[in-house]
Amino acid sequence: MKAIVFHEHGGPEVLSYEEVPDPRPGRGEVLVKVHASCLNHLDVWVRGGVPGPKLEMPHILGNDIAGEVAELGEGVEGWKPGDRVVVSPGLGCGHCDYCRRGDDSACRDYTMLGWHLQGGWCEYQAVDARRLIAVGDRWTMEEWASTPLVFVTAWHMLFRHGRMQPGDDVLVQAGGSGVGIAAIQLAKHAGARVITTAGSDEKCEKALELGADHAINYRREDFAGECRALTGGRGVDVIVDHIGADTFQKGLQALAKNGRLVSCGNTSGADCSFNMSYLFVRQLTVTGSFMGGLPELRKAVALLNRGAVRPVVDSSFPLEQAADAVRHLESRSQFGKVVLEVS
Repeated sequence: MKAIVFHEHGGPEVLSYEEVPDPRPGRGEVLVKVHASCLNHLDVWVRGGVPGPKLEMPHILGNDIAGEVAELGEGVEGWKPGDRVVVSPGLGCGHCDYCRRGDDSACRDYTMLGWHLQGGWCEYQAVDARRLIAVGDRWTMEEWASTPLVFVTAWHMLFRHGRMQPGDDVLVQAGGSGVGIAAIQLAKHAGARVITTAGSDEKCEKALELGADHAINYRREDFAGECRALTGGRGVDVIVDHIGADTFQKGLQALAKNGRLVSCGNTSGADCSFNMSYLFVRQLTVTGSFMGGLPELRKAVALLNRGAVRPVVDSSFPLEQAADAVRHLESRSQFGKVVLEVS
């Protein structure tokens, strides 16, 4: 089969379109014919050599897969060839305390496609059958491929760690990012008032069309001050943040008393400082969030199947043009997800 692989860490230039051996499904696995896969910043970090598990080389990136069942491995029931599916990017052991309560990403044996395992930038992939979630034909395969990682991450941030309730004021940083577009929609659907930030007026307008109540151009406006003004000086209840150093301190200033800042990444840098007095006097909560549980992803997919929330694809590239797709992602000019069309 054809796949995008890299043999050594580096920039987009290390990505190569090659013929690799066809995968075979083992016991409990399903062979998925990949129709589309999505780009995430995790792909950039893994390709660049982020600390973590030793990679099997050559390595195939791609955390998100949308496609159809091609073949069943031994012992797999409940699926048949031709079933339309998305594949959960992450999966726990299924029997530890964390997994039993639906908190898979805390499992010590949690594995992610494209990082711990070979990913979806290829024509076929063999995956654990537990990862499969059935999808309908409301959305194209390219649109479905844009959803698993960002929607499970946003769900976990808002409801597991952010403890969001109807009527809360929620600030979603970087509303044009994958996690941003998912968080805007999930928070709005759950009854929150949503404020978001973006780096251009055009992106702000698109965020408003997506359902945000207010959009702040952070290049022109102080988002902390705007959040306090929009809430009558109170501040927001929950912040969804994956920017890191550039937004952390001002994020604390934007929170209401008993507010919660939830971080799932640090695209602007990991090192930051803040005044701890402000933290405890205002009784704020700062928490980290990583991916999410399989039950959470199933709930998000159910909303997508109903059309209650929707995918947002910025652009699609043929599989063989993956390096160009990565450069587009790294430019940060997109609104929505960048997708690879496989078949």
